[in-house]
Amino acid sequence: MHRIKEIISGLFMILGAAIMISDPQYGYMFVILVLALLLIVLGIKRLFYYFTMARFMVDGKESLYKGVLLLDFGALTGSLTDVPQFYVLAYLIAIHAFTGLVEILRAREARSQGAKMWRMKMLHGIIDLVMAVICIIFINEESIAVLIYGIGLIYSAIIKISMAFRKTKFVYIQ
Repeated sequence: MHRIKEIISGLFMILGAAIMISDPQYGYMFVILVLALLLIVLGIKRLFYYFTMARFMVDGKESLYKGVLLLDFGALTGSLTDVPQFYVLAYLIAIHAFTGLVEILRAREARSQGAKMWRMKMLHGIIDLVMAVICIIFINEESIAVLIYGIGLIYSAIIKISMAFRKTKFVYIQ
């Protein structure tokens, strides 16, 4: 079920990127809408998890805090429709730079533990960082930055779909 969900989300990412690339003027509004909805849904999901299970767990309040923060960031993102596009693109650049940095750190950790998937994670992180840098270079030209972001989104979707088709290993304890 998880693999199917990953494939479907990857296909939606490609569809969203195609919409953004086809019309950069509306792509800006589409990015805001998708980010706001995604953050709000993730916040509600995290809050639901807290109220059903995590409040009885050790460090369960962490789930509550993350849910509230995600919900707040979703509301903030949704309210950025009247803000100049420069600030929203800076917001997206920060998200991609952070994601790339985290992916690179995860790849280094996976490499130190002997995992075979570290190269793919490292490549994904480097491409996220390069995409953020290119967006910084072209931040005054919103259409080019939206185009670059759309291409990066397509790349992320392809990686997500390819990871869904990858075989997993099961460890059996005897």
